[in-house]
Amino acid sequence: MDAVVCLVTTPPDQARPIAEALVGRELVACVNIVGPVQSVYRWKGAVEHDDEALLVVKTTRAAVPALDAALGELHPYETFELVVLDVAGGAADYLAWIGASVAPPAG
Repeated sequence: MDAVVCLVTTPPDQARPIAEALVGRELVACVNIVGPVQSVYRWKGAVEHDDEALLVVKTTRAAVPALDAALGELHPYETFELVVLDVAGGAADYLAWIGASVAPPAG
């Protein structure tokens, strides 16, 4: 199965522009914006707390390198979250839609 779900956190005000850019570039089929979420994490030796938005991104495994590169351009964080989760199954038509909605990798 080629579909994957990716998790990305962003500042709340950046969630929609990043989601729209990813869909517009045909790197992903869909982005759900969940938020606000409260994140607690260690950064540079200190425990930090932030309100963030969580992007739940549906795409293909082949598109992940291009998604990573695009996030490097679009995302304001020095070190952004990109966690890729395999999809074990799901509605066949939905999974086919994901594949059809994501442009094949260039090259």
